[in-house]
Amino acid sequence: MTACPLPEHDTDTAGVLFRDREDRVLLLEPSYKPTWEIPGGAVDADESPWAAASRELAEELGLDRPVGRLLVVDYVRPQDGRPEGVVFIFDGGHLEEADLADLVFADGEILSARFHTMEQARTKVKPLLAARLAAVEAAHQGVSALCEDGRLAGF
Repeated sequence: MTACPLPEHDTDTAGVLFRDREDRVLLLEPSYKPTWEIPGGAVDADESPWAAASRELAEELGLDRPVGRLLVVDYVRPQDGRPEGVVFIFDGGHLEEADLADLVFADGEILSARFHTMEQARTKVKPLLAARLAAVEAAHQGVSALCEDGRLAGF
C-alpha cells in the first residue's frame, strides 16, 4: 500500500503595507482568487520573512526596495487542514497614485493595484487580513502589533 503524500502548505507569510498621503492602503487584485491582498506571499525554506517580503515586491510589482520596520506579527492557529503559521507585515512607506502607473505585473498573478480607504479595504480582503490592517494604526504609533488569528493580542 502506498501512502498518500501530505499536501504542502506555506505556513509563514510576509507582506508589505503601503499607504498614500490620505492613509489609504494599497491592495492587489489577484488573478487566482476573488479577495484582494496586500503585496506579499509565502516565506520559502531558508528565507527570512524580510527577504521574502522584498522578493515578493519584486515578483508581484517590479519594485526593488528594502522593506521597512515590522508592523504586525500574527500567530495563526491550525485551521482548514493547514498547520499553524506566522504572518509578518512590514511597512512599505508611502506611494502615490502616480507610482501605480510604474508597477509591473510580470507573471499574470496580479491584475491591478489600487488604493482603498480602510472601510473599502475591509470589504475586499479576507477577514484575517481585515483584522491585520491594524498595521495602519501600528505605523502611526511607531509600534508593532501582536495578533492571534488576525486579532490584536491582549496582554
